[in-house]
Amino acid sequence: MAAVLQVTVHRGTAGARRAERFEVPSEANQTVLDVVSWIQQNADPTLSYRFACRVGMCGSCAMMVNGVPRWTCRTHVQKVVDRGRNGGRDGGRIEIGPLANLPVIKDLAVDMAPFFDKWVAAGAHHHPTATRADAPSPVRPDSAAREVANAGIECINCAVCYAACDTVAHNPDYLGPAALQRAWTLLNDDRDGGHEAILDAVSGFGGCHNCHSIGSCTLRCPNELDPMTAIAGLKRASARRVWRRG
Repeated sequence: MAAVLQVTVHRGTAGARRAERFEVPSEANQTVLDVVSWIQQNADPTLSYRFACRVGMCGSCAMMVNGVPRWTCRTHVQKVVDRGRNGGRDGGRIEIGPLANLPVIKDLAVDMAPFFDKWVAAGAHHHPTATRADAPSPVRPDSAAREVANAGIECINCAVCYAACDTVAHNPDYLGPAALQRAWTLLNDDRDGGHEAILDAVSGFGGCHNCHSIGSCTLRCPNELDPMTAIAGLKRASARRVWRRG
């Protein structure tokens, strides 16, 4: 008999959640997104979830897999499956849910609006210093500030770090690692004209000083970015500004 996966999917809307179980054929090189797609295509067409590129470029397929936020398109089942006590005699068990720390719309789809609202609240958007009519400002790729800025620009806004963040889980007003990392990137960009505004935003209520430096954001980032170090940089910059002002 072909092996099957015992899959638990957390479903429903914010006010009515339930766990449903499905048996899914176990295949070689199978991803968690393959599993979710099989359920929707073969077992229950009403299952709601998101995906787009399937190759780790968009981040829209992020979900909780066995309690850990992951890109499901890049997560192979055999690396995360729970074999339990059966020694692997069947396909194993896996639990899938919507990203933590975000409102659930339905099933595995969450509302990303609070995540992006915090980018705005953190001042994590470019503050131009020139117009379209001006020549592009030169960028020195070897400058120390540019190297710091470059370290965070591969963020694709998947919210995995936000879902992994222990501080967000207990403090919904906390801006979160992705927004703060973006703020740190702009703070180190010579072309950005909002450095003081950024420091105002990240130094206030819910800002960088709320971070407990647990490091779940850095541990879980699929792009191997380091939001915790970026947040530490914001803390230092914020403190230095206070000392300068006396």
